[in-house]
Amino acid sequence: MTEGLTSQRDEAAAAEAGAEPVLPPEELERLTADIVSALKTVYDPEIPADIYELGLIYKVDVDAERNVAIIMTLTAPGCPVAGEMPIWVQNAVSAVAGVKDVKVDIVFDPPWDQSRMSDEARLALNMF
Repeated sequence: MTEGLTSQRDEAAAAEAGAEPVLPPEELERLTADIVSALKTVYDPEIPADIYELGLIYKVDVDAERNVAIIMTLTAPGCPVAGEMPIWVQNAVSAVAGVKDVKVDIVFDPPWDQSRMSDEARLALNMF
């Protein structure tokens, strides 16, 4: 989910050189776990599985200032909650301790399909 982790030494060297610092790995790991937990509280109202297990979350980036950028999709472009779902995601992730700002972008490329679902979602939907 995240890229560009460096060691403490690399972080100090980057700061001295004027480069943007990164979060310590332990903090990034905690934030990532808490963000995933928050995403799992958001459900498509027509499907009894959370959006994370459905595979609707394509990417989550956390920067050094703890800003979060999320790229997600919907099960279909005509989804009745297309206007509301990004707000639900933004609100859920904004509630995570330590998160500063959250930006959610909806994309339809690549299109979502059932192969993106986790086994947990398949079980919830009786798709085995």
